[in-house]
Amino acid sequence: MISISSIDVAKPKFLKSRPLKFALNFLITSENLKLGEIAIVLCSDEYLLKVNQDFLKHDYYTDIITFDYCEAGVVNGDLIISLDRVRENSVIEKSTTEEELNRVIFHGVLHLCGYKDKLKKDIEMMRFKESYYLNLFVSRETIGE
Repeated sequence: MISISSIDVAKPKFLKSRPLKFALNFLITSENLKLGEIAIVLCSDEYLLKVNQDFLKHDYYTDIITFDYCEAGVVNGDLIISLDRVRENSVIEKSTTEEELNRVIFHGVLHLCGYKDKLKKDIEMMRFKESYYLNLFVSRETIGE
């Protein structure tokens, strides 16, 4: 099950929960894993900074923190996402906030599927997988399924 909630920000009107959940489930099963429980929590920069400080001992802003609770091929975790960072990233990347939010969500789920992004080769694979699954998701959205 995938839940989407917000803490100290309004959930964006463009966020289409049903198709997003379908796409994330497809991603997980395509990676030969099973969906367990994923909580996607949207919040502000300040809220995520506090989480970053309290749980990871990092003192900087970030767009997402992924808490991985996966076991035995079952994908479980929490994705805590700063909408402030997503909006700023969308300007830098010259994309829409919706596109950037989807990218960040897919990025977090890929982490839960075992993909890393610290080494150059890992970053390249992560970007490839993000693009692959996002393109499938956008294509599906375009044709109205």
